[in-house]
Amino acid sequence: MTPAQHIRDLANMIRALCRPNGETEWVEYKRNHADPARIGQYFSALANAAALNEQPRGYLIWGVEDGTGKPVGTTFHPQSAKKGNAPLETWLLRLLEPRIHFEFYPVEVDGKHIVVAAIDRAANVPVQFQGVDYIRVGSVTKPLREAPERERALWRIFDRIPFERRVALDGMTAAGALALLNWSAYFKLLNSPVQDPVVAVDTLRSDKMLWRDDASGWGVTNLGAILLAEDLRNFPALQRKAVRVIQYPGKSRIETSRERVFQSGYASGFEQLTDYVDALLPAREIIADAIREDVPAFPRIAVRELVANMLIHQDLAVTGAGPMVEIFADRIEISNPGESLVETDRMIDAPPRSRNEDMAAIMRRFGICEERGSGIDKAMLAIERAQLPAALFETPPGATRVVLFAQRSLRDMLKRDRIRAVYQHACLRYVMGEKTTNATLRERFDIPSRNAAIASRLLGDALEAGVIVVEDKRAGLRSRAYLPFWATPAENGYGDFI
Repeated sequence: MTPAQHIRDLANMIRALCRPNGETEWVEYKRNHADPARIGQYFSALANAAALNEQPRGYLIWGVEDGTGKPVGTTFHPQSAKKGNAPLETWLLRLLEPRIHFEFYPVEVDGKHIVVAAIDRAANVPVQFQGVDYIRVGSVTKPLREAPERERALWRIFDRIPFERRVALDGMTAAGALALLNWSAYFKLLNSPVQDPVVAVDTLRSDKMLWRDDASGWGVTNLGAILLAEDLRNFPALQRKAVRVIQYPGKSRIETSRERVFQSGYASGFEQLTDYVDALLPAREIIADAIREDVPAFPRIAVRELVANMLIHQDLAVTGAGPMVEIFADRIEISNPGESLVETDRMIDAPPRSRNEDMAAIMRRFGICEERGSGIDKAMLAIERAQLPAALFETPPGATRVVLFAQRSLRDMLKRDRIRAVYQHACLRYVMGEKTTNATLRERFDIPSRNAAIASRLLGDALEAGVIVVEDKRAGLRSRAYLPFWATPAENGYGDFI
């Protein structure tokens, strides 16, 4: 949708709202009122009231007469308004916490100059201005603490409505909302005939990707935008959730070779994203049947599964950060906002847990992620078969990251890397209903049978670290089987190796 189309839709929405008693708890009329502090209080109150009334955003409209709802025009021009030496918009943004998205729109309605401030609804916590959270009670703006029943109701709303079902952009016609999405990709991903726009609108609405309200018209939900957006930059509050792919020529971030931001939706642009990452993967040389051949340094299936996992399991409520794929000469780092809901040492065996159930369900229907959460298992198995070092799962503050390492000999691995590889091998064997033995570990690391003692030392290091246990200590050393530490009722401590 072009900015001009959006303005036309806003004008139509204002006409619908401009009526006697048209003000609501999430819509406020003003004539020329331009006191910055009061505007900040209104922004806080309208954001919180919009959440309480389950509206995607609140509106402060200048140039409409209170009581009659008649468009009369305004002399207020937000672009030139200031607080001290600071532009009004910058000053407001600094004092609103958390930093919600808002935008001023000048609109001509029936020949009158009208200004609309569209303020995103509060998401996870009430919005404060200068340290105070406000609410609308009828047409009155007051501190939230003075309305305790509404404060309790607001917190219940935050707990109930997932991020995916909130509205990213509204105030449009059905055609305008549909134009923002690559809706034909929806049907193609489901291997279904592409439908006409009327059927598409109904279908996407039933899948919670489009939204309709009598006052606000049609809108696109966060779910619809994140999965099918033609361009995420059309959704200001979501544009930072676009996937970034960065390639570095060496092992550090000092110098960048390439950087690309994928602005299309995660589902509609997934193949393009993974094809691009595949093209940047470094290669390694192998010799098969006396023929030298270059193959990707990382199994494509592992990269694909981990990228899909990154998209689906991110914390969408985190602002100012998005998923990222970083490609180095010796490794790939795949990261997403939000710390994992699963402990890093249980990534392989734990049942899937997702913050984003609606998105995960549709991505499964699209065939992009695994139905039973086995994508991690599949990725780790591909890494083992390629005899690469074990992946590293990390949770730096506010994020989750998985690191895939390029080919490295067993001799060149650090002790902690070898222990992690033994542990992940034991996890994979266990979830497949099999045991870990000296023989299976030799196969994992391509250790000749004459060097079985090397595998024994690896198992011994992992036992000492507490990440594996002996299944039956009565068995002889040559016939012993091993399990991951969590596969036994015994209490086992383990170190920082996994």
